[in-house]
Amino acid sequence: MRRRTRKSLVHLALFGGILVFLLYINRPQSSSKTFAWTRIRYKSKSGTLPPARGVCAGLATSAKPALVVSRVAADGDPSWLDALADSYHLCIYSADEATTTTTSGYLPVPANRGHEAMAYLTFLIDNYADFPAAGAVFVHGSRWAWHNDAPDYDNAALLAALNVSRALAPWGYHNMRCDWSASTCPPSTPPQGSLETSVQAALVPWDARAVSDAALPRALALLFGGHEKKASSGLLLGRTDAVRAQCCAQFVVARHRVWQHSRDEYVALRQWLLETAPRDDRIAGRILSYVWHILFMSQGESESATGVDLERLNSLACPRADECYCRLYGRCGLDRCTSPGSCYGQYQLPRDYKLPEDWAARHSEP
Repeated sequence: MRRRTRKSLVHLALFGGILVFLLYINRPQSSSKTFAWTRIRYKSKSGTLPPARGVCAGLATSAKPALVVSRVAADGDPSWLDALADSYHLCIYSADEATTTTTSGYLPVPANRGHEAMAYLTFLIDNYADFPAAGAVFVHGSRWAWHNDAPDYDNAALLAALNVSRALAPWGYHNMRCDWSASTCPPSTPPQGSLETSVQAALVPWDARAVSDAALPRALALLFGGHEKKASSGLLLGRTDAVRAQCCAQFVVARHRVWQHSRDEYVALRQWLLETAPRDDRIAGRILSYVWHILFMSQGESESATGVDLERLNSLACPRADECYCRLYGRCGLDRCTSPGSCYGQYQLPRDYKLPEDWAARHSEP
């Protein structure tokens, strides 16, 4: 056999071997799509827990839904929230005042970790027994943000138009975004445990989305399994199993969905954020942005105490944009929806996920 022929055969064999290997590691891991994500089982490494200093005054006797706001000083003037007090019971947390006695009227959190997640969990823990019968809306502290699902990105307008009872009616939980851009709803988005996601996270470690997606399978296994090495028994996402969800951690949730989990579970989740979560807040916060709908979204008749049906969870987490706009904001009869996740004129993803620096100044009322 000629040397050139032998070399070609070796290259062909290597290529075939690599192809078989890639197909093997990306094969479906199981025919089952039910995951044991029903209870937070993370075991805290700390003997002491943060004191309960996030109690929202007057919540126990309020008939309004709570508006839980996670803000930092960089969010700017908070007076836009004042006009919402007629419709919501305001509970405003400041990450900038972590572990200090607040004099601003804002509630403190144990640490500035995980972006909005620390304030959300502190509210759930410290106000668990008094969670409003009318539900609660969890939002960021900035009025103008690229992810707010309005033509001008105004959260004040969204919250004023939001129909909380209709939002809660189908599943007891609803993300405030309807447009699918920046979400993992499109089928083209790679599964979090896929080789493509792992390679992207390794090659571009500054890509917080890729890194957090690559970290999600192990994080879910730890949170719901309780042991870092317990990666089986329906806990670990397979390489072809995708968690489809809306971004960006602003949502509505009903009391009965919150009470499906014990207060201790929320304590454990916050301890994970304080002790074990990735130190990069962009990554830790994004991991938890996947957890909210897993915890809170009812799956109806298919829901069981033994597991979460991933396919059904994904379909509920990503409703059609036109149906979502109608249900949440009363924008019904939209006839320019070019895909399940987009309706022309309702939302446009800004370049580089940023608004111009003078956006707030140009759009705020004089």
